[in-house]
Amino acid sequence: MTTSARRLQPQKREAILRAGRTVFGRDGYTRASIDAIATEAGVSTRTIYNHFANKEQLFATVLESSATQVADGFVESLERALAGVTDRREYLVRLGWALTRQAVDFPEHFAMVRQINPEARHFTPDVLDTWRRAGPLRVQREVARHLDLLAADGKLRGDAELAATHFMALTTAGLNLRDLFELPGFDDCDVARIVETGVDAFLHGYAG
Repeated sequence: MTTSARRLQPQKREAILRAGRTVFGRDGYTRASIDAIATEAGVSTRTIYNHFANKEQLFATVLESSATQVADGFVESLERALAGVTDRREYLVRLGWALTRQAVDFPEHFAMVRQINPEARHFTPDVLDTWRRAGPLRVQREVARHLDLLAADGKLRGDAELAATHFMALTTAGLNLRDLFELPGFDDCDVARIVETGVDAFLHGYAG
């Protein structure tokens, strides 16, 4: 294989992963075809099968890669948003905003995630476990870490892991229901109301 050909491989693989996000998010797992993904990626089906044994392996890889990208983006945005913030409520509001921004910043990923529950019987549990570890559980651990920092300063009480579960539910539940039932989108004022009332409810139970 030539040096030029070797350089192309990562580019082709990334093109396939991007195409997979688009097609799986649009069509769902069962309706998505390797042919459609190949067309979207601008490669042959043979090229896809050179990288992935079957559709499930491709889906698992696309889901894990995409979840990792979203979690990386969340961690980076959180560090910027929380830098220098000392007020407890403002800290939590910014944390809640960072959670809600994920769906805005990564729409193709969350279109694909919405397909998981109705399609779960069509792929193995390992696919879901890999996705959870790469994305949702990593995000939850990061939220717990920041809540633990507040607890260390005497600003919160209770178990950080449990608190993270409650915090995420309170600040994102309305948005998740919108996605689940395909309701009209929220504007920034709606999101602010959901996040801020969620933070106030959270503080009612966890304020130090």
